[in-house]
Amino acid sequence: MAPDPRHPIIYVRGFAGTQGEVEDTVADPYMGFNIGSAKSRQMWTGEIKKFFFESPMVRLFKEHEYDDVYVDGMDQVLDLGASEPIPYRSLIIFRYYEPASKQLGTGKLPEMEDYARGLGDLIMRLREKVCDNKENKIKPADFRVYLVAHSMGGLICRAFLQNPKLGDAEARSAVDKVFTYGTPHNGIDFKLLGNIPNWFSYHNTNDFNRERMAEYLNLKTEYKAQKDDKDVSILKNFDPDRFFNMVGTNAGDYAVASGVSRLLAGETSDGLVNIKNATTHGEWKGREVSSPRAFVYRSHSGHFGIVNSEEGYQNLTRFLFGNLRVDGVLEIDEITLPEKVQKAKDSGKEIRASYHFEVIVSVRGKHWEMHRRTVKENSAIFRQYDDLFDKKTKKPIREKSPHLFSAFLDSTKKINPKRPSLGFAVDLRVLVPDYVVDGFLFLDDHYEGGHIYRDRLDFEATPPSAAGENWKVDYGFESETPNATTTRAVLNRTQDGVEFLIPIVQSVRPGIKANFRVTARKWQ
Repeated sequence: MAPDPRHPIIYVRGFAGTQGEVEDTVADPYMGFNIGSAKSRQMWTGEIKKFFFESPMVRLFKEHEYDDVYVDGMDQVLDLGASEPIPYRSLIIFRYYEPASKQLGTGKLPEMEDYARGLGDLIMRLREKVCDNKENKIKPADFRVYLVAHSMGGLICRAFLQNPKLGDAEARSAVDKVFTYGTPHNGIDFKLLGNIPNWFSYHNTNDFNRERMAEYLNLKTEYKAQKDDKDVSILKNFDPDRFFNMVGTNAGDYAVASGVSRLLAGETSDGLVNIKNATTHGEWKGREVSSPRAFVYRSHSGHFGIVNSEEGYQNLTRFLFGNLRVDGVLEIDEITLPEKVQKAKDSGKEIRASYHFEVIVSVRGKHWEMHRRTVKENSAIFRQYDDLFDKKTKKPIREKSPHLFSAFLDSTKKINPKRPSLGFAVDLRVLVPDYVVDGFLFLDDHYEGGHIYRDRLDFEATPPSAAGENWKVDYGFESETPNATTTRAVLNRTQDGVEFLIPIVQSVRPGIKANFRVTARKWQ
């Protein structure tokens, strides 16, 4: 039997921009992780529907038997004199803003480095308390913890993990996985202003300046070596595969600063953090790795926020507790042009085309989506023709193939427990681009919203029923066999799992010829 993956969870909240927000924050025992929502957007249409999401904290209590560490008004991890035993499935709030409170602290705002050291201290104290409880049967060497963070909280986690000067190596080695909601991993950018300037130090807002971030993230060498496009979203000293990025794409519902923030952040954001700044990557064991991520139509915070959402919670729990990871990549071999555009190209005219790839991932039997990237929500995957194919050889550039999704599945969350398989669907669309011929937009026969390719693929993965057997994967196209998986995938073994290819073909011009490469591996 696999070990129980439900380790203690430390929640690290986001930025408090004023002294008043600091006081409101420290007055809440759970610092916002207990806030739910009764509202949900009906996607980009703007319609609001009633949907009760109790909060990530309440759901963890109800569904996974976690508990807090507050007894008789005391924090049983940190408060002197606290003597109640700490259960292993504990949820701990890192209350790093307390020193900045005029009521509970000195009123002096600490630096990011102080927060990172404090996180390490909390982990070591938690380990001590957990291991002291004999019922947990946990030795210090076996102790593990999850970090779950919103916004700036994710930068605190990274500073602690990446910078060896900020905390204990033993504490860092205890971190098993990290999940971030709407974290500005590459800083915050605003229209006209650009990146938050380093001189704008009010309430340490310059912690989102890339040069300042390079200091506390231990990236000064990398930062100095970079030229124009500064990148501080680089993970160091931690496996990027075990660091999840939850990305919001709904800027319109972020109401902070009377809507000024969303205007400055722009449409391709969650109202504060630009989509392109919300993910991480890094080198691990000799290869470049992009962290798993999911995009959802949620704003940075508020009633329609990313933390207090069903989509956020489902990605969180499946990443932390799930047992199967599935990735999808579209490997494009050929994209054909409309006949008139092809004739123009054959006559020597210069042709330019840009393509949008839309993808929506859902699980069987649920009304919410795990991952959603669409043009109307300003989150579709974008590639130019020259990104996909070498100008000279015309061969595909595989490293530019669109990575469509990373999905984590949990066999314990099946709708029908008697049905052994895990089911999920991928709605894949490739939109007809705007063609440019010799510098002029080509609109002949163009209809906005048209697709080069559009179909939904349904998948059913069945685990082995006996020792020595292998997983079985069946799939089907919605256009051919609605809601049915009639084709058995031919699985090829990889170093850590299996993979298979599904031909994606639209032969009529403009068309596409590609392979949908799906890889699956055990998770945990």
